[in-house]
Amino acid sequence: MKLVNQLLDSKGHDVLSIAPSASVLDAIKLMAEKGVGALIVMDGDAMTGIVTERDYARKVILKGRSSDETPVSDIMSTGVISTSPDQTVNSCMSVMTDKRIRHLPVVEGNKVTGLVSIGDLVKAIIADQQEEIEQLEHYISG
Repeated sequence: MKLVNQLLDSKGHDVLSIAPSASVLDAIKLMAEKGVGALIVMDGDAMTGIVTERDYARKVILKGRSSDETPVSDIMSTGVISTSPDQTVNSCMSVMTDKRIRHLPVVEGNKVTGLVSIGDLVKAIIADQQEEIEQLEHYISG
């Protein structure tokens, strides 16, 4: 079973982040530009939260707030659930399913070293299953 660190080695360890004082509009623009659904909220080197498209939809749009005037700190999710690089993809999938979250920061010590999405995990699981199928077919065909 693939570990989170192996997944990040192939996907990349890039961590897109934004300051808590930045506007929600800036966060949404950055997400759109980079094609991602979440940003880690960083105050210096410390992770203080995560802001997602879901946060934007529920806490800005549905409440009629201004994207330009609302700071990220007002809508970010705190108490962020994270994982370590040595966790398995399957264990991360279980956590994300149980907690109903779509993004999981990867933290080593006090440093954020990556971010995995539910899509990243599904791709990794499918790749592992495909490899196992190919090995079984090769074994069966001799």
